[in-house]
Amino acid sequence: MVATHELPNGFPRVRLAKYLAHAGVASRRSAEALVAAGRVSVGSEIVTDPARDVDEHSGVALDGRPLAGSESRVLYALNKPVGVVSTARDTHGRRTVVDLVPADGLRLYPVGRLDADSSGLILLTNDGELANRLTHPRYEVPKTYRARLAGAPIADAALRALRTGLELEDGPTAPARVRRLGGRGSEVIELTIHEGRNRQVRRMCEAVGHRVLELERTRFGPLALDGLASGAHRRVGDAETERLRAL
Repeated sequence: MVATHELPNGFPRVRLAKYLAHAGVASRRSAEALVAAGRVSVGSEIVTDPARDVDEHSGVALDGRPLAGSESRVLYALNKPVGVVSTARDTHGRRTVVDLVPADGLRLYPVGRLDADSSGLILLTNDGELANRLTHPRYEVPKTYRARLAGAPIADAALRALRTGLELEDGPTAPARVRRLGGRGSEVIELTIHEGRNRQVRRMCEAVGHRVLELERTRFGPLALDGLASGAHRRVGDAETERLRAL
C-alpha cells in the first residue's frame, strides 16, 4: 500500500501516480506512463517521477488541464457489441465503449481490453486502484468466454491441451477451465482464463486447430452479463464492487 503523509492543513499527500488514478485519469500503471511521457505538471514544473508527493493544492495538471482531485468512484458493466473498440478514445473515429456509457462529467476508462471483433462483458471505471487490481496478473481474476468454433467438433485431446496449458509465441499459457456447450452446425465451448494477453482465447483455440467464429465474454470475476442486452450498461452496486476488490 502506498503511504500517505498528512500535512498540517489536514490534506493528505500521496504519490503522483496514485493521485492521478484517484482523479480518474487512468489506472496506476497507465498513470505512471503518462508521467514518464512528460504529460503531467505540478505547479509550473513538468514532473517525470511518479513517486513525487502531491496533494490537492499542488496544482497537478494533465496536458495543461488542471485536475481537481478525487472523483466519486463509479463502476459500470457494459455488454460491448462487436465493432466497438475498448479504448477511451479512437484516432480512427470508431465508436468506443466510453461512448456507450453516460459519464456525467467523470473520466471513465475500460478495465482491460476486449477485441473489436469480440462482444460481451467489459467494465468501465474511474477508480484506478480497482482497475489495477482487476488487470494485474498477480491477482489472477478469472474471465469466462463463450466461443463458437469453426470446423469439426473439438476433440478430447484439444480440450486436454487447453486445460493443461499451451505454448504460444509469447510463452506458455496457464491452465484454463473448459467445457463443451454443444451447438448446432458448429462447436461452442466455454473457457475461463485469468490471464489477459492480446487475443489470447482466439490464439489458444487456433493452437488446437479451431478458428473462433464468435467470441463473447460472459463473466468478469463474480460479475456476469445476466441478460444485459447488447450495447446496454448498468451501474455496479457497492456490494458487487467490494466482491471484486476482495479478489
